[in-house]
Order: sequence, then structure tokens, then C-alpha cells
Amino acid sequence: MKITAFKNTFFDTLEGEYPKEEIGSFFNILLQEFTGLTRLDLALDLQRELPEEAEGKLRAALQRLRQHEPLQYITGTTEFFGINFQVNSNVLIPRPETEELVQWVLNDLNASEEIRILDIGTGSGCIAISLAKHLPKAEITAIDISEKALETAKRNADLNKVAVNFIQKDILAAEKLPAKFDVIVSNPPYVRELEKKEMQRNVLEHEPETALYVKDHDPLIFYRKITELAADNLEPGGKLYFEINQYLGKETEALLAEKNFATSLKKDIFGVDRMLRGIKL
Repeated sequence: MKITAFKNTFFDTLEGEYPKEEIGSFFNILLQEFTGLTRLDLALDLQRELPEEAEGKLRAALQRLRQHEPLQYITGTTEFFGINFQVNSNVLIPRPETEELVQWVLNDLNASEEIRILDIGTGSGCIAISLAKHLPKAEITAIDISEKALETAKRNADLNKVAVNFIQKDILAAEKLPAKFDVIVSNPPYVRELEKKEMQRNVLEHEPETALYVKDHDPLIFYRKITELAADNLEPGGKLYFEINQYLGKETEALLAEKNFATSLKKDIFGVDRMLRGIKL
């Protein structure tokens, strides 16, 4: 089958499911992923044949897209903070807003410092590994409740040639942290059940629920627990960083203030409250 003919099939199959521009982006990314061909390669040879093996992979990917599975899970990779990460249905797909959180942490730190950093709820390891890449003298530990998520995070650390100490732990059940730290950073579950109506199908139906959602009656459960642990396990002057629910910025800030943290609330590129820093007084 010629690539142009398959491209027509691809567009026809996904019509009505996604905007036309997004379908085109999907096709170009998958074509390059499975054949190595770019848009320019195709433009220069419109009659190019699609290799049989690649056609099979593209058809399988097409069916997964029909089910609104995220493209990153289909290719198995994504980019975060200029670094490549493996992703799968056991981990959240890293978001651009979280890159801003990582940048805030880096802006506050000196790359030559020998400090101890803890990432709570590491998932794919995107925060811990990005920090490790830019803070070569830091000792970085990352915690997650999911064994499968940690397997992915460990692979990502190996792929990116950084050292991170990974620990499987249910942070809500933890009475203390494994050590004293200078910095604690976390992007915990914070989407309330009532906010599910705002979510896209690719998130609702495919990304891990335990990494996303909290009950409406106690949406700050992770922030409360982590703040309590941080109050006991951060060095004096230590910093606590959170990615937060945009609707609960003031409430989350109040939690930190109650535990004697000086707080700063920060908006993301979309202009909503998304990050919070606490400095232990």
C-alpha cells in the first residue's frame, strides 16, 4: 500500500474523534516512529510504498487512537525538560506545568551544592531525573507507591545515566521519611472527582487513576500528610515544593502556614495557581 493511500485511511478513521490538525500530527509522528520517514521524505516521493511491517504497526496504533489512548503510550516515549522518558499506562504522562515546577526548584538551588532532595510520588521519575541531570552533586531519593511505576522510573534513570535512590512506599501510611532532606518536591494526586467532567477521554480512560484523583471530601489529603512529614524531616531553612490543584491554592497554602512554613504561591503559563513553595522557618 502506498503511504498516501494509508494516510487517507488514517484521516478517515479518526475524523470526528480529533481535530484535523491533530490527526495530521499523529500521522507524521507515527510514520517517523515506525519507518524513520519525515514529512519531507514523503513530500519528495508521494508514491513511496509503506513497508508491510510498518503498516501493521500503524494499523495497530490507529485502533489505539480510536480508543483515545494517548499517543505517548503508543510510542512509549515522551519528552520532559529536554530529556526523553519512557512512559506507559503505569505512569502519568509528564505535563508542561510540571516542567515549570522543576525550573522553580533549579532556580532556587546552586548546582555545586551537596544537598539531599526527595521526590514524593515520582511516577515516571521525570522530576527526580530532571533534577539529577542539572544538580550533579545532589543526592536524590524518589518514592512511589506503585512497583510498576518504579520499574519505569528506574529504566528512565538508567537511560538518562543518573543516580536516583528509588523507594517503594505508601506515603499516606508513612510515619517518617527515610532521612533528613534539604528539599522535598511533590506532584501528588490532586484532581477531585467533581473535576473529572473537565478531563479529556485520553486521560480519563487511560492514565492511572491512583496518580490523578482524590476524594471530594478530602482533596488535600496528600498535601497535609507530606507537609507534616516535611515539618519533621526538612533541615532548618529547607524547602518544600508542590504542584497543586489550581482551585485550591489558598487552602493548600494555609496548610503549609499552619506548619510554620513561609509560603509563595506561583502561577503557571496558563495564569492559574499551580505551584507552591514553603520554606521551613
